[in-house]
Amino acid sequence: MNTPADMLTALYPLLSGLSPEARQRIENGGHLLELPVGTRIFDEHQPCVGFPFVLDGQVKVAKSSASGRELPLYRVHAGETCVISSACLLGQSDYNAHAVAESNVRLLVLPPALFQQLLSEPAFRQFVFGLFAERVAELMQLVEAIAFQRLDQRLAGLLLGHGQTMHTTHQQLADELGSVREIVSRLLKSFAEQGLVELGRNQISILDPAGLRALAADRK
Repeated sequence: MNTPADMLTALYPLLSGLSPEARQRIENGGHLLELPVGTRIFDEHQPCVGFPFVLDGQVKVAKSSASGRELPLYRVHAGETCVISSACLLGQSDYNAHAVAESNVRLLVLPPALFQQLLSEPAFRQFVFGLFAERVAELMQLVEAIAFQRLDQRLAGLLLGHGQTMHTTHQQLADELGSVREIVSRLLKSFAEQGLVELGRNQISILDPAGLRALAADRK
């Protein structure tokens, strides 16, 4: 039977350089959690409960506004972990976003004290700060898209890469874009009138992917 440390190094090869002492600390102190889809894993303004490694499933990390609108920041898949959790642990601050299980999820969570101890391990420290570099680059791309791209460009880009038919609702697309359903619905109606897509019940058929790509790349 694989131990928690074995599962970690299989999914996170960079941690294979952990010392035997560090591996034993993970065996003794790490908590395995299995959470069903839809579980709120953490919330804004709550104290950080630990450093999560995703062993199975997908987690969405998002920011909410006072009006209830949501902007997805990034997703964490198996073999990845959450930069907001590490930032909160390093800064000893509360969460500034929330996380939801988008599928059934299995996590290995390191308690805050164990996370701090493992930072003395070069392999673990390299992993944590490498994570920061990757996520900051992704968040900068998100900021650039929101600041400099029109909403129709961002919507066109969001529709690509899912095959000929995308099963989703206008509200789900609005949530992904940090917008509202009415605006997204108007844009989709315009796309349909241009022959780019065909709208159905909870699905969108892509008729002209080249046209969507051209719209997504439009810099005017």
